[in-house]
Amino acid sequence: MARVYVTQTARFAVSSSITLLQIVASASAGLEIVRAWASQDSSTSSVQNHIAILRKTGSATVTACVVTPLSPADAAALATSGGSATGEGTDGLTLIQDSFNILNGWLYLPVPEERIYVPPGSTIALKFMAAPPTSASFVAGFVFREIP
Repeated sequence: MARVYVTQTARFAVSSSITLLQIVASASAGLEIVRAWASQDSSTSSVQNHIAILRKTGSATVTACVVTPLSPADAAALATSGGSATGEGTDGLTLIQDSFNILNGWLYLPVPEERIYVPPGSTIALKFMAAPPTSASFVAGFVFREIP
């Protein structure tokens, strides 16, 4: 499977409802989400949080994140990525939502038939739908396949 990439945030403090990470597909290639995750390492409080993967109809204002090919033979990704939103943009359709204990972290690892497709020129995001009950420092990431 060629053209598989990973993008992830640096560790950052989260205390509000926020887009953790988004990917903007290029106008010439769609994406397939292979994996997504979020975890923290700064809180020892056992609390639940609400997370979702959703389409954005208006991209969030984010800090750029590196998109790295998993194979050194692959070209640079056409998609761009960013995290730690300072402006939320506009949320579209919520595709997956879940709750998790922040001590365990959250992992989305769908079987191939359930992978989310992101059309060319579209934006997909991983977002906390509610402020975490406890302020903590999180990392989040996506593994995705580009489909030119």
